[in-house]
Amino acid sequence: MTAIIVDDEKNSREVLATMLQKYCPEIAVLKSCSGAEEALERLQKEKPDILFLDIEMPGMNGFEMIEHINQPEFEIIFTTSYSEYAIKAIKHSALDYLLKPIDKDELIYAVKKASKNKTPFSSSRIEHLLELLQGKKSSRRFAVSTSEGLIILNAADILYCESDGPYCKFYFANNKTLITSRTLKEIEEVLQDYDFCRIHHSYLINMKFVDKYIRGEGGEVVLTNGKKLPVSRTKKQDFLLLFEKI
Repeated sequence: MTAIIVDDEKNSREVLATMLQKYCPEIAVLKSCSGAEEALERLQKEKPDILFLDIEMPGMNGFEMIEHINQPEFEIIFTTSYSEYAIKAIKHSALDYLLKPIDKDELIYAVKKASKNKTPFSSSRIEHLLELLQGKKSSRRFAVSTSEGLIILNAADILYCESDGPYCKFYFANNKTLITSRTLKEIEEVLQDYDFCRIHHSYLINMKFVDKYIRGEGGEVVLTNGKKLPVSRTKKQDFLLLFEKI
């Protein structure tokens, strides 16, 4: 696999290139660019598998740069030091990011995910990201990758989510189900602000669909469709605090 690094800070470019060489030897860095304009010119000549793109750059930032890319044929991994709102938009768009200073384990994980993603869907993810950043879409809508492509989901339609190893299975109020390549932990990060609660290492539930709670060491929740799910002892207190607010 090949990559292009875009960052206005020379030290950041060098550190990332060194980390890729050491921890992700399957990645060959084609070019390190100091700005968006240089990177856009390079992308006309090179076709990398991954673009490591800094968000905060003078002149043209990372988000402005991707608006100039038509039908990208690569995965994008944003790098950033801050911007909570931008990170939330990235998560909702099924794109990936690395916080500076970059952690080697997070880098390895991001590269592995990028290698598994299907590049034709990158264009849709970028379009969704830009619409979120411009306030054109509700943040309750978010993107997930499936075997068929990219799907935009509405958080309000989700009954609960179940972990299935590296995958996550969604159960909807209309009795439909969906399996995505995103993990339950990643989905939890997206939905944590929207009345969802992790009640067990395997389950994330929409509190709006909780019908009742059955006491026990951890206990059980009964959803409005009659489905019973266990509450782990370690998650019980967090669940009860949210349950009391319904």
